[in-house]
Amino acid sequence: MTATALPGVLAGPGPRTRTTQTHCPYCSLQCGVTMTAGDRPATLQPADFPTNRGGLCSKGWSAPELLDHPERLTRPLVRAVPGDRTSPLVESTWEEALDRVVAAIERTQAEHGRDAVGCFGGGGLTNEQAYQFGKFARVALRTSAIDYNGRFCMSSAAGAANRAFGLDRGMPFPLSDVAAADVVVLVGSNPADTMPPAMQWFDEGRARGAQHVVVDPRRTATARNAALHLQPLPGTDLALANALLHIAIAEGLVDEDYVAARTTGFEQVREGVGAYWPDRVERLTGVPVADQRRTVFALARAERAIVLTARGAEQHRSGTDTAQAWINLALALGLPGREGSGWATVTGQGNGQGGREHGQKADQLPGYRRLADPAARAHVASVWGVDPDDLPMPGKSAFELLDALGTDGGVRTLLVLASNVAVSAPDARRVISRLADLDFLAVSDFFLSETAELADVVLPSAMWAEEDGTMTNVEGRVVRRRRALDPPDGVRDDLQLLAELADRLGAGHLFSADPETVFAELGRASAGGAADYAGISYRRIDDEQGVFWPCPAPDHPGTPRLFLDRFATPDGRARFLRVEHVEAHERPDDEYPYVLTTGRVLGQYQSGTQTRRSRSLQLIAPLPRAELHPDLARRLGIGPDDVVELATRRGRARFSAQLTDDIRPDVVFAPFHWGGGSSANALTDADALDPTSRMPAFKVCAVAVTRVAGPVERLPAPEAATQPEPRPHATPAARTPLSPARSPRHPAGRPHPPAETPHRPFPRRTPRVKSTPRFLQGVYPITGEGLDKPGPVDPALRYTVPGGATAQALYFRGGNSTEHLVYVLLVRDGVPVRWFPIGAKGDVHVPLRVVEDLPGGTVVELQAAAPIGVTGELVVDLGLVEV
Repeated sequence: MTATALPGVLAGPGPRTRTTQTHCPYCSLQCGVTMTAGDRPATLQPADFPTNRGGLCSKGWSAPELLDHPERLTRPLVRAVPGDRTSPLVESTWEEALDRVVAAIERTQAEHGRDAVGCFGGGGLTNEQAYQFGKFARVALRTSAIDYNGRFCMSSAAGAANRAFGLDRGMPFPLSDVAAADVVVLVGSNPADTMPPAMQWFDEGRARGAQHVVVDPRRTATARNAALHLQPLPGTDLALANALLHIAIAEGLVDEDYVAARTTGFEQVREGVGAYWPDRVERLTGVPVADQRRTVFALARAERAIVLTARGAEQHRSGTDTAQAWINLALALGLPGREGSGWATVTGQGNGQGGREHGQKADQLPGYRRLADPAARAHVASVWGVDPDDLPMPGKSAFELLDALGTDGGVRTLLVLASNVAVSAPDARRVISRLADLDFLAVSDFFLSETAELADVVLPSAMWAEEDGTMTNVEGRVVRRRRALDPPDGVRDDLQLLAELADRLGAGHLFSADPETVFAELGRASAGGAADYAGISYRRIDDEQGVFWPCPAPDHPGTPRLFLDRFATPDGRARFLRVEHVEAHERPDDEYPYVLTTGRVLGQYQSGTQTRRSRSLQLIAPLPRAELHPDLARRLGIGPDDVVELATRRGRARFSAQLTDDIRPDVVFAPFHWGGGSSANALTDADALDPTSRMPAFKVCAVAVTRVAGPVERLPAPEAATQPEPRPHATPAARTPLSPARSPRHPAGRPHPPAETPHRPFPRRTPRVKSTPRFLQGVYPITGEGLDKPGPVDPALRYTVPGGATAQALYFRGGNSTEHLVYVLLVRDGVPVRWFPIGAKGDVHVPLRVVEDLPGGTVVELQAAAPIGVTGELVVDLGLVEV
């Protein structure tokens, strides 16, 4: 790949053109691209860069379309009547727009204090912009109120990595190591859709015989190519990881020499996972014991093995502990810090890694320094030329900041850069109502996003191909974003914006609008920190196709692989930490009987501000589509492409129905790229934040599903009158650790003893538990009264769980002697909970994943339904375990 911009001239008369090597604006791969620009429109081709090796996805190919999109903002917008957000947004001058922003800042801070002005950033900002935004908040505004949308992305994995390894770099080894691994386990990750060029590394590994295991409630494009797909109930990944470690210990697969030499805390974890015997975890997760064992043995026996987690595992109220559970498994098998092996998390946003390293997070200073650390404050203050005592202390995390907007003690004037919180934040209708409570909102963006539509002032920003800077990709590789063409007249980049605002606030002498100058200052500010960029320069990045941090000096080679000799903890050892499975904050009930999970799709990106405006991508993903299993759709009378309404306690949203057996029958999937009437995040739960990362529970909440209409070209919004009122302002709850899910106990209430003590080896067989199997089984005659009229088959197929006991359903097997499709229905306390279709002259075997604990007194029954007049025999077998 050529490292610098390559000027060129077209033969004969015409525009001068230049060819520039830069990077795709979307995901964390930061694929290399070659831009050709002179007169617009610009074009691009994929480049032979180390992460993408000439590959590019549909989003990357279509990126130039948006540079000259007709909806592109090129002039500042202000409210026609200042202070009245019901008045229209009208074009204005930069002078007037910035005057309004600065006047609002000064008025708010004079009336309510410095922390009443806040900043909210994005994971798409360059390192220079992210660094300057953090500095602007703490130096020009002197406010503690700053956070960014990366809090909703990698914060749980970051919290776990910092706890375990003393350092958070999402992927502590190059992406190419994936191709060399003999086994890769991906947990809650779907790179085939979210970062397709990365799949060449997975394909290369499989081509030479590598085994890949995908853990996901959906059979995604990634899962379909894997050797094994584990399909757990959302929110149970921690229990699954603990079960795998339980098996590893019981089967003598732990790398005891590695554990003794390179880790601490294993005995507590060894004791804790004793309660996660595989058959119990099968009932919690739905993952068969055989598949659990197959996964563990593959990891343990591989010469090189990698465990990758992503948002599917981490965006939960216990996301940090879930990532820790997978780290515990990797440590027990001796993977981290071994070349070609390890644990990593798959970054999502383009600069999700760099965006959080240099000061956008509420508690961090550049270089991953802690804002509350006096030594860190002193170092950074000396680089900035300010008194350390003038720097504010840590502020609120992202959702907590947003939830307190417009309140006494909360932010009353907010500046948003490169983030669309009206779509991307959880409980989005609540966040929109909070934005309306602000005294003043300013948004910098290149399109009128759903958040910008609510603003007092909207400032047009340069796009990716129109600015210089650096990004830090999924591997921790710092790369150059190079300016390939000039922005439209009157458009500024966010670095210039922050420098201008700082100047108007009296701090202009401390800020620069030149990206290389800002990057050099970033290097000095990060020097000696965990994420040390001091030895990285634009010239080095150009010459070396990117530089891996930490890189503390110009003669340092950079660090592609971390932890080979020691971990970044005071004693150089990695930390095991005992973690426990906790139930989801919301569990299905009669009103909301299914589980909703959210995620990305191939043709869209993040909040969709850009991709929903791409004509090319509209051909791939024109409508938001909710995935439902055919069994669930049949029960609810839903056909392909019907309009369905998803309802939770927070809101309602409508989608086109996509029927697929790639999803669990008890789970509904909705993409989060749309706003308005199809906002998946209008449904998600924000009332139970992870106690460490403050991550909301994006990936699991209770949902109801209703058919609204047949297929349509444009989805109608839900009726406004049916939308629940957003939750009113409330004092945030204290941060307390989560209580573990109930473990089996002796009748007297004492916990079962641990499966081993520190002085005895862990038994090779799973711990014994006092349990009793129960079976509802036999061969019974059946006479059909209609498929819509199920009824009892025989009194022997009815069972009451004894008082003081708890039962769980493990499986259902059934056979059908008739020439017609029949159904067997599992009924709990008179309420149907699961249909089992059995084909003509057919049979079925279903591991049960929907029926949870059945407490004493619960009545379980099997009923049947067949077409009118059909006669024959049913073979039924329902397996229960009673504890």
